[in-house]
Amino acid sequence: MNGGAGETRQFRVSDGADSAEQIIELVYQALKAKGHDPIYQIVGYIISGDPTYITSYNNARSLIKRLERDELLEELVRFYVENHDC
Repeated sequence: MNGGAGETRQFRVSDGADSAEQIIELVYQALKAKGHDPIYQIVGYIISGDPTYITSYNNARSLIKRLERDELLEELVRFYVENHDC
């Protein structure tokens, strides 16, 4: 790209959430900050697919919707197994 006026440039705004692990952490913190039980809310979202289980505070609802529910579950199981010498 030479910076010409006719070229398209990409601009990416980073919210600090590029991986499933980061998204889960940010969503967890947002739920906790709003006084919710993060575990109950995340499980409710995984089971039902209803995004209203996740607060919109700090963009948490939009963040979690970046992941498919099976990806979210896979990340949680991976974390559990890796941290429990299974």
